[in-house]
Amino acid sequence: MDNFKTLPVKPVIKFSDLEKLDIRVGTIEKVKDVEKSDKLVRLMVNFGEFTRTILVGRYE
Repeated sequence: MDNFKTLPVKPVIKFSDLEKLDIRVGTIEKVKDVEKSDKLVRLMVNFGEFTRTILVGRYE
C-alpha cells in the first residue's frame, strides 16, 4: 500500500445539478462472457420497467 494515493475532494455541486442525474438500481439477471475476450462480460439488468444489456470489463 505504499503507492496508494488519495485524490482531492471534489467541489460541492448545486442541488439543481444533482436533480439532472437519473440514477437507478437494477437487478442483474444474467452474466454472459463476451466471445474472444477475457476481460469483458455482458450483463442483463432488470430495472423494473425495462431491461438493459450492459457491457462491463476490467482494466489492468
